[in-house]
Amino acid sequence: MAAITAKSDNNHDVEKTVVYEAQNESVIVADKLARKLSARQVQMIAIAGTIGTGLFLGTGKSLSTGGPASMLICYAIVGAIIFVTMLSLGEMAAFIPIAGSFCTFAGRFVDDSFGFALTWNYWFNDAVATAADLVALQILLQYWSDNFPGWAFSLIFLFVLIALNIVTVRAYGEMEYWLSLLKVATICIFIILGIAVNCGGNVDKEYIGGRNWHIGDAPFVGGIGGFASVFVTAAFAYGGTESIAVTAGETKDPAVTLPKVVRNVFWRILIFYILGVLIIGLNVPYTYPNLANKDTHTSPFTIVFQQAGSKVAGSFINAVIMTSVISAGNHALFAGARLMYALAVDRHAPAFLGKLNRRRVPWVAVLVTSAISGLCFGASYIGAGQLWTWLQNIVGVSNQISWMSIGFASYRFRTAVRRQNMEHLLPFKNWTYPWGPLGCIFLNGFIILVQGWSSFSPKFSPVDFVSLYIQIPVMIVMIAVWKLVKRTKFVKLEEMDLVTDRYDGGVEGPVAEELRQKKRFKDLTISEKAKAVGMWLFL
Repeated sequence: MAAITAKSDNNHDVEKTVVYEAQNESVIVADKLARKLSARQVQMIAIAGTIGTGLFLGTGKSLSTGGPASMLICYAIVGAIIFVTMLSLGEMAAFIPIAGSFCTFAGRFVDDSFGFALTWNYWFNDAVATAADLVALQILLQYWSDNFPGWAFSLIFLFVLIALNIVTVRAYGEMEYWLSLLKVATICIFIILGIAVNCGGNVDKEYIGGRNWHIGDAPFVGGIGGFASVFVTAAFAYGGTESIAVTAGETKDPAVTLPKVVRNVFWRILIFYILGVLIIGLNVPYTYPNLANKDTHTSPFTIVFQQAGSKVAGSFINAVIMTSVISAGNHALFAGARLMYALAVDRHAPAFLGKLNRRRVPWVAVLVTSAISGLCFGASYIGAGQLWTWLQNIVGVSNQISWMSIGFASYRFRTAVRRQNMEHLLPFKNWTYPWGPLGCIFLNGFIILVQGWSSFSPKFSPVDFVSLYIQIPVMIVMIAVWKLVKRTKFVKLEEMDLVTDRYDGGVEGPVAEELRQKKRFKDLTISEKAKAVGMWLFL
């Protein structure tokens, strides 16, 4: 065995260790981020990043603009896209678990210019998502009072988020774990209460049933434009699921943990979203006041709790939603900082952005990413509801571009793995290849083009148009400029690097040993099968 340690200039506090195993020709490159996130924490971080503002607040806008049927169908379609995306991403991240994840994969498996543009795009996505969550806090605060200055509230929690992200990653993971448990408990209570409200357990003591699907223009409101506009809101809501792979660089035994996370977390998210959206569509009419306007948005979750007949319950759920939004903002800032760190490691950003503190946290990247969150203070001049909608559009489209890119990188990765005869080394395989990644590419592309219909009808809205389409030309320009400046080349399948950064030593590593010792499902006893199903769903 030979070990090589390389360090860049003094201003770049990023060190890599390369270990070469002569017997199996595996090369492992690990950056200096601390691997302290357990499987329990990683799974809950995935939930924390996804279940937040989009579900608790964004569903109100979806219901108002598209109606209950459009909302349910669009959220189901985007959920299916996420399913394929997570399978594709899990396959790559389990094999090569590094900070930056799919953004780094885009440069490594496609073209360095593509990775450069995507990483900056997704970093901006996370930075803007943090701002959107801080704006959402201002909106939720209006449930109790319009007099308290929203900007001051956002400023307080911006400093809280910065502090949480500069401490050790273990502390961050533990906090996210408990906040995520609170989110899950809240949604479970909401679903049970929503069913009770629909069946007559409301202030009017009336059975609601499907009544709200037949009022006015429901169930499809706004025609094709209304239906298409829900896609970007759904994309915003589901956004963050893919960022779980960004934690790969700080995850214990990622080749074992990440496949479990990919399989388990998706179903919980899909169940929470689809059931939650269905309950909202049944109980809340799309005509409900203030679901979505320039100055404010009302959370459908709060409305359902109010329907149960308790003002206290409404205040309680609003407070819980605020903690969930803080959690989502915390996750976005965490992921954004790791992406900026990855940019520095890949030399796509100034070297000082890769500096780590003594706890091995990229503190400079945290501060720079949080600076973009100053966008939230524009709510005082534009209107919190309007600003949140624009930020939501930007983040939603950015998510869709990322999902397309994951599909493209995944398709080329798996093709190269097959071409280089390395499929037997994959700890987790995407069973939807090749049609899953290809479908993800074309379906996301189609949705991005049509979801901006509402910006043209009933009259053209320049600001909405820009927020829905600005990222497309920006991505193209960034790719073109970096390609011209650096003279990058499209990576050939035969020359694709599938060795550097590989976490496990292949078929002789701990992953393979665990798989060899694991019983097949059909060989388990009835009690073992029941336990396995429960663990699969909830752990």
